[in-house]
Amino acid sequence: MTDRPKLLGISGSLRAGSFSTALLEALRKALAPKADLTVYRLNGVPLYNQDEDTATPPEAAAALRAAIAAADGIIFASPEYNYGTSGAMKNAIDWGSRPYAKGALIGKPALIVTSSPGSTGGIRAQAQLRESLSATGARVVSYPHLAVPGVGEKVKDGAFTDEKTAGFLLGGVDALLAEIALLAKARG
Repeated sequence: MTDRPKLLGISGSLRAGSFSTALLEALRKALAPKADLTVYRLNGVPLYNQDEDTATPPEAAAALRAAIAAADGIIFASPEYNYGTSGAMKNAIDWGSRPYAKGALIGKPALIVTSSPGSTGGIRAQAQLRESLSATGARVVSYPHLAVPGVGEKVKDGAFTDEKTAGFLLGGVDALLAEIALLAKARG
C-alpha cells in the first residue's frame, strides 16, 4: 500500500441514473484529500459461468478481478431489489471470489453501503452482502449498517446534499481506512 489508500467503489446498479453510483461519486469527491476512490460500473461484466472461468476469463471479468486486486479496500454500494442485493452485485462478488481459495477478495477490507429511495435505505440487502462477502474471505468492516433511505434527496450532481448522511458514510470509510492501515502495519 502507498501512503495514499487506493479504494475501489463497486456500484451494484447498472442504471444510468444509479443512486449507488451517485453515492460513490459523492464519496470520491469528499475523500479526495485523503484517499483515491475509483468508481467501478459493472455494465458489461458477464454472468458468472464456471465454464468461462479459465486461465483466460472474459475480458470484463478479468478487468474486475484486476481492479479488486489492485485496491487497498473495496466499497460495495448496492441498491435493494426484492429485499436483497442486485444480481449485478452478487455476480461481481462471484467473479471476485474465484478461483476458489485464491480470489481477489480474500483478505480484502470491504465496506458495505446500501441505498433506496424508500424509507429502509436498502437495509435488507445488507445481510446478503455481508454473508456473501464473508464466504469469499473478505474482511467486512465492523461498522453500523450504512443504509441511506430517501437517497434521491441526499445526493445530487455528484455531491452530498445532506451533511448527516455524508458524515455517517465518511465515518464508515474512516473505519475502512483504519482497517487498511492496520493490515499494512501487520504486513510490515
